[in-house]
Amino acid sequence: MHQPRTFWDKFYLVIKGLVMGAANKVPGVSGGIVAFVGGFYEEFIYSLQKVNLKAFKLLFNGRFKSFFRYTNANFLALLVSGMLISYFSVSRLLDYFLDKKELFVWASFFGMILGSIYYISKDYNHWNRQTITAGVVGLLMGLSISFLSPAKENDNLLFIFFCGIISVSGMTLPGLSGSFILILMGNYVLLLVDSVNALYDTLAEVFRGDFSFWQNAERIRTLKILAVFTLGSATGLVTLSHLLGYVLKRYHETTTAVIIGFITGSLGVLWPWKQTIYKTDALGNFLLDSNGDKIIRNYQRYWPDWTSMETWGAVFFIILGIFVLLALDWYGRNRKERKKVRASR
Repeated sequence: MHQPRTFWDKFYLVIKGLVMGAANKVPGVSGGIVAFVGGFYEEFIYSLQKVNLKAFKLLFNGRFKSFFRYTNANFLALLVSGMLISYFSVSRLLDYFLDKKELFVWASFFGMILGSIYYISKDYNHWNRQTITAGVVGLLMGLSISFLSPAKENDNLLFIFFCGIISVSGMTLPGLSGSFILILMGNYVLLLVDSVNALYDTLAEVFRGDFSFWQNAERIRTLKILAVFTLGSATGLVTLSHLLGYVLKRYHETTTAVIIGFITGSLGVLWPWKQTIYKTDALGNFLLDSNGDKIIRNYQRYWPDWTSMETWGAVFFIILGIFVLLALDWYGRNRKERKKVRASR
């Protein structure tokens, strides 16, 4: 599991973390798919499994080298670095494009998911009655999540901690979008927009030598919420990884079938042609959350207008998304072949 890595291996791992972080931010997209397609999903799960009692004993006893080696900390640190960079750069860019060119963003990710389904399925040769049933169950689960209605925003810290545990499932379960789960729980804007922006603004102020945020009660409240959410996410990552590691080791083919079905079902969330439906009161006025943002009730999907140039633009981005995944597949296969050639010399 612990592979010696070149400088470029480390660089590409940071880039993969960056893409994984960006994927986690978009409702309907799973960071776990990036890990699966990127070829590091199992190492990611098994590395998280090593964050256990033995690891903490090594750390508290001052055996830092043993701790880093045992937990594969180099791998996790590079991946997490990429995710952190993403949350303060790429994710903010995505916020902009989701606001200005929402259809094209959804279309791009829809294409990427189609490409992911092909990528995961092409070498899977274990279809039988059991795995087909597992695939159908995964498909139905993915579709059912697509049509659930979001709840109201809730800033109770215990609930925020629970949100952290649940939302991180998108990093460990390919096809299950953590950010979409947060929309269903009513806390997407609070936890992935307002809290991240509050941290970004706070860090920018601190770098300028401005510590006035201590006097800002609302900022402190939001940062406290982000801290609890982060703690919940870390707890969820470790606990889910142990469960998934066990399942992958003993039921690998069945688990992969469920993942293929789940990812296919998640296409319902990412269907590009949809209109956001907001909650209203009896008089038809939009209901707002604590930050003054309209509360999403659900999405109304519709068939595209084939006479519209915007529709054909979206089709182009779907094809582009598929092409990106096929290009990654081609790159991954060629890289493996080059490594084999170098090893045989």
